Amino acid sequence: MRNTVRSLLPALFVLTLAAATGCAPQETTSSSDGASASARTCDPGALSTQVKGKLTVGTDKPAYAPWFQDDDPANGKGFESAVAYAVAKALGYGKDQVVWQTVPFNNSFAPGRKNFDFDLNQISISDARKQAVDFSSGYYDVRQAVVALKSSPYAKAKTLADLKGAKLGAQVSTTSLDTVNDLIKPTRQPAVFQKNDFAKSALSNGQVDAIVVDLPTAFYITSAELTDAKVVGQFENGAADAEQFGLVLDKGSALTSCVTRAVDGLRKDGTLAALEKRWLSEAVDAPVLR
Repeated sequence: MRNTVRSLLPALFVLTLAAATGCAPQETTSSSDGASASARTCDPGALSTQVKGKLTVGTDKPAYAPWFQDDDPANGKGFESAVAYAVAKALGYGKDQVVWQTVPFNNSFAPGRKNFDFDLNQISISDARKQAVDFSSGYYDVRQAVVALKSSPYAKAKTLADLKGAKLGAQVSTTSLDTVNDLIKPTRQPAVFQKNDFAKSALSNGQVDAIVVDLPTAFYITSAELTDAKVVGQFENGAADAEQFGLVLDKGSALTSCVTRAVDGLRKDGTLAALEKRWLSEAVDAPVLR
């Protein structure tokens, strides 16, 4: 019996080795297939879009400069319009395959099913908003700025302390309003507006001393809309908490990873920097308020 067992051992060893080596290639193949399947989900024909063969992009109306031009997102002019078409191209969609959808700012990141594939409207990425929607990686690094009438004493502000006593205004549910409340911390209750248009009117009419908006918008307001106003200064972002605009997607969207990959590619190859230089070139010439 001992001889029988001894004679069987080599055969059992060979079978065990064959079984072990047979498993390894199967695992490798499975992993490779998974990666290929993941890559295929970003192919234009495989994208699960609102309308098959089309890419639906949302933004608010009016669509303000310098983010858009002539209140027409579809013309490809303005930073965000250009970014939208660059992302679409990276995803395999031509300009004639992009459909624009009007989406109010607050609705874009509110809970609930979306009627767009992605939305861009100067929407800052935040943990609170991530509870209701997905974001792509950031496509623009944001700074907030103060705009005041040239005749206002606050037009000469150099520091945050100089703005403490001002009646400030900002759009509701924006990081501009967060900047007022959390960074400036004025002694007077800030005015809150549904749209920046209302904030600009309040500034022009003397209802507020200054308003806070993102820096490119501040330059546009002072150069094209309120020429008797000036950019008082901008706020510095810390490296750890740098504010970024991101593309908004439905929570759990199958497109999130693909859109993020497209944005990352546009940043890496210099496209985003080139578009920023073309459309937002003025946004570097404001003093920093500390």
